[in-house]
Amino acid sequence: MSTMYYSIQHHTKFQYSEPVSETIMEARLHPRTEWTQHCMSFEIEVTPRVRVFEYRDHLGNTIHHFNVPNRHSDLAITTTSLVEVQPFLNWPDTMLASAWEEIDQIVARDDYWEMLMPSHYAQPSPLLVDLAAKLHVVRRDDPMTVLRQIKTGIFENFQYLPYSTRVDSPIDDALRNGKGVCQDFAHIMITLVRQLRIPCRYVSGYVAPKEFSEDRARAGSASHAWVEALLPGLGWVGFDPTNNRTVGERHIRCAVGRDYFDVPPTKGLFRGAAAEEMTVHVNVQPVDGPQKPDAAFLYPAKETGANGAPAPRPAQTSRAPMQVFDTIRQQQQQQQ
Repeated sequence: MSTMYYSIQHHTKFQYSEPVSETIMEARLHPRTEWTQHCMSFEIEVTPRVRVFEYRDHLGNTIHHFNVPNRHSDLAITTTSLVEVQPFLNWPDTMLASAWEEIDQIVARDDYWEMLMPSHYAQPSPLLVDLAAKLHVVRRDDPMTVLRQIKTGIFENFQYLPYSTRVDSPIDDALRNGKGVCQDFAHIMITLVRQLRIPCRYVSGYVAPKEFSEDRARAGSASHAWVEALLPGLGWVGFDPTNNRTVGERHIRCAVGRDYFDVPPTKGLFRGAAAEEMTVHVNVQPVDGPQKPDAAFLYPAKETGANGAPAPRPAQTSRAPMQVFDTIRQQQQQQQ
């Protein structure tokens, strides 16, 4: 396996039924640089034109934020990234049974309480207890074996169905109906793994397309989510329950957190009483080397908006919660 280069465009547009007076927004769309992944370039463009600021949080996520203080009827965010992903080592299929004791030692020695406690969307429930019993989620064999079986169990017991849940759905919605999207499956796995006292966290990012892939999620068409569990001697190991695979060269990481609540692709609020419509276009493509993609890739000539009309030059972003002060409303993008 050779080093891969991916060009990513993420365009989000908010359209309002009448002008709003102000928007405040955060975006967590900057691919991380760590381990085998290197973000070689990143650009963000906002329309209406504003000054964009950035900071890095305690987990190493880069957050861009801005304020549109004037009246506007639409808002577009476009991010363009070039990412290098070096070959992964193959994760072992199993570990020694003594790895359970090593996990306990790591947890006792270091500060991982955030990734061990229940969080906003990763809350235990009676339905989760039933699933845990069905999948035999207990400390047995070795940690890697159990984690792989949880991943596969979620894949086999749930139907992948876009828009079958909401962005703010509790895990019980997917557990009750037996269907959901990557966001739901990640939250279910996180909650199960934490009950084993293994630190586990949510990852927001993308999966690059692959010819003849059997992925259930539409790679390259939407932001994606999976989980990482902390294992002795290996560090944070990624598991993708949506596609029943361990994470590899096609997974591109943008942000990590306790669950989706911490790392929505976009998050903001607007002032006004308008109705709002949001559209998202994501394009992830492999490129030959560390050169920037040409305009034909970044801004496809035939891209259309939700009503079939020609779409504006793509602005990349993910949408995330928006709340309302005065008459302020929440806007969020579900990770499919």
